[in-house]
Amino acid sequence: MTDQTYCDRLVQDTPFLTGHGRLNEQQVDRIILQLNRYYPQILTNKEAEKFRNPKASLRVRLCDLLSHLQQSGERDCQEFYRALYIHAQPLHSRLPSRHALQNSDCTELDSGSQSGELSDRGPMSFLAGLGLAVGLALLLYCYPPDPKGLPGTRRVLGFSPVIIDRHVSRYLLAFLADDLGGL
Repeated sequence: MTDQTYCDRLVQDTPFLTGHGRLNEQQVDRIILQLNRYYPQILTNKEAEKFRNPKASLRVRLCDLLSHLQQSGERDCQEFYRALYIHAQPLHSRLPSRHALQNSDCTELDSGSQSGELSDRGPMSFLAGLGLAVGLALLLYCYPPDPKGLPGTRRVLGFSPVIIDRHVSRYLLAFLADDLGGL
């Protein structure tokens, strides 16, 4: 469904668009004028007059316009959808082809999570890891390590402010200040 062309979408949406009360006279006229004025290669003046003829019913004119666009090609159908979006946005969002595209996008995301691309551990795993990290940080903050236990650690931490941002380096240097004099 995702590789559906605009012409295919127009074929799928034609019964919906030609349904009673979907598009009114003004919206159809605006779409035709946009396709004629901004894109004269899509609708010539003669074709635009034919599709705007008030003697024919709105449904017949709309059916003729849609079939003409389907025969014209992909670009013309794409420009019709652009004009429909501009002049009848609520109707554009309810098109059957849009719902089919949205549903196919959702199934693609679901199939991606089933294949193992996304983590299936859930939020509890994240919270457990975060809790462990916060717990270790609090443990190191409340009970600083014995300076005689790992003397090389203080040297490594002493050079790390060069790499770490200046806000963090102030606290790290204050923590190490009492022991750096003995190095």
